[in-house]
Amino acid sequence: MPRKKYTSEFKTKIVLSILQGDKEFNVICSENGLNPNMVRKWKQEFLQNAHLAFGADSERKAVQRKEDDLKKNE
Repeated sequence: MPRKKYTSEFKTKIVLSILQGDKEFNVICSENGLNPNMVRKWKQEFLQNAHLAFGADSERKAVQRKEDDLKKNE
């Protein structure tokens, strides 16, 4: 039986519902037919990479500022 693939949007929805705490972890897993160990890994990965949600925008702004400064100095 092939493995089921889940979208990043679905994984995010599941992890956020766990973090909100409105329902028990096992209830969320059971309602969605998910293996709790797999969901724990999703949560761990989500929390380890949460800082990236804000970092990309800041880096883009910094690059844009440098480009603008270079254009002004030409």
